Amino acid sequence: MNAKLAKITWSIAASLIFAVCASADIGLKPPKHGGIYVVAHRGAHEGIPENTLAAYQKAIDLGCDFVEIDVRTTKDGKFVSVHNSTIDSYAPGKTGKVKDMTLDELRALDIGARVGDQYKGTKIPTFEEILDLCKGKIGIYLDLKDAPVPELVKIIKAKGMEKDVIWYVGGKNLTDLKSSCPECFEMPDPGPEKNLAKLLADHKPRIVASVREFISKTFVDACHASGAIVICDEDKPEDWKDMLAWGTDGIQTDHPADLIKYLQENPKK
Repeated sequence: MNAKLAKITWSIAASLIFAVCASADIGLKPPKHGGIYVVAHRGAHEGIPENTLAAYQKAIDLGCDFVEIDVRTTKDGKFVSVHNSTIDSYAPGKTGKVKDMTLDELRALDIGARVGDQYKGTKIPTFEEILDLCKGKIGIYLDLKDAPVPELVKIIKAKGMEKDVIWYVGGKNLTDLKSSCPECFEMPDPGPEKNLAKLLADHKPRIVASVREFISKTFVDACHASGAIVICDEDKPEDWKDMLAWGTDGIQTDHPADLIKYLQENPKK
């Protein structure tokens, strides 16, 4: 083995060892597939309505590590998973902002018919329904769109799921999370790499989120040196090779079945 190949092989092996040890150190369950956390973006939604119990169940069936959910607050103070601020693209012929509609109004919408006849009648899920479905089966990547952290923490604690949820939060929401649930897993996103050092120094996060545009080997190395793991959003499946070579610990993807297959066919040595 030449020196260059040996260096690459050692780098990959070291990243795998770090991923397993770091996840244990911070209290996360270890990843199921090749040392890499597989996060199903909006659930496993290829051919299935996104952000629905059906999409989350599919992710469970595939063996994903996390489902990503987008949490918003209804007009009457309930919590639902809807990515967009409006329901315009989910229920044909219907318009309105999630925050201006009651839970009953939102639950009356059919968000599945546009995907296929087999999903007619699919409803927007509540936060509690998602927790009940996922508990003991899969973790939750919580993208906080529009909801108060302390109220969500109360619900999560009542179900004993503090260690099952990773929180994509920043700013005041990050402060609120650390004060209301120190044991919860914060996952701030520094944006461009130039902001990373300050984020690591100020908050000492256990998990750092990023996107393909900003991640690099030096980004991942800095997080690992600080004791944090990195979960990154893909732009496209072609990104996986580089992201894994750089030591990324988890990938959020719209193609979870393909990613799991890729990890099985390209195991870390």
